[in-house]
Amino acid sequence: MSFVRYEVADHVATCTIERESSLNALNSEVLGDLKAALDRAEAESVRVLVVTGAGAKAFVAGADVAEMAGMTRREAQAFSELGNSVFRQLERLPFPTIASVNGFALGGGCELALSCDIRLAASTAVFGQPEVGLGITPGFGGTQRLARTIGVGLAKELLFSARKIDAERALAIGLVSAVVEPDQLGQATAKLAGQIARQAPIAVRSTKLALALGLQTDIDSALALEAACFAACFETDDQREGMAAFTERRRPEPFQDH
Repeated sequence: MSFVRYEVADHVATCTIERESSLNALNSEVLGDLKAALDRAEAESVRVLVVTGAGAKAFVAGADVAEMAGMTRREAQAFSELGNSVFRQLERLPFPTIASVNGFALGGGCELALSCDIRLAASTAVFGQPEVGLGITPGFGGTQRLARTIGVGLAKELLFSARKIDAERALAIGLVSAVVEPDQLGQATAKLAGQIARQAPIAVRSTKLALALGLQTDIDSALALEAACFAACFETDDQREGMAAFTERRRPEPFQDH
C-alpha cells in the first residue's frame, strides 16, 4: 500500500492516509489502498479500527479534483461506485470504527468520516460538502449519510450552500462526538479505542449489528433482532466470565472473543 499506512496494536488497527502533499486527497490509488487495509482488518483479530490522515493540516481534504476534472460521465460513475464500495465496506465492518479528524474533512473526507461509527475532531478540523461549488454533487454517500447523521434540514443547508463549518459547530449539530486540542487528539482517540477494545468483542459486534440492522426496519422487528443478539451472547465464555466477575466483585479476566 503506497498511500495508506496500516498498523495494529492491542487489537486496535489504525489506517493513516498518507498523501500529505495533496492534503490526503482521495484518488483511485488511495481508495484501492484503503480497501486493501480494510481487507486486512477484517482478516485479523481486530476489535476497533481508527481512520486518520497524515500531517497536521488534513484528515482528507476531499476527492482528487485533478483526477476528476477530465472524467467522462462513465468514468465519473465508476469513480463514484468505487468510493461508495470502499466506504460501504468500512461502514459494514463488524467491529466499531473511529474517524480521528485531525484537519480538513471536506467532500470525500467528510464522507469518509461519516462512514465511521464515531468521529472525534481536533479543534482545528473543518467539515463540509463543497461539491456544488465545483459543479457536481457529493459522490461517496454525502447526500445520504449526512442527513442520517445530523438531520435532513441541516444537511440540506450544508449541501446546498457548500458552507464549511468548524469543529465546535460540528459538535453542536452532532456531526462529531468530541472536540479536543490538536496535540490531544491522538491520545483521546487511543483512549476511546482502547476502552472499546477491552470490552467483550462478541457483545460489541452484536451491539453494532443490532444498531445497524435495527435502524433499517420497524421497531418490533428491531426489538426481535436485539433479543436474538442478547440471547446469543449467553453461549459465550465472555458472558460467563463477565457476569462471574460482576457477582464476585472483581475485574474480569481479559475477554477472549469466544
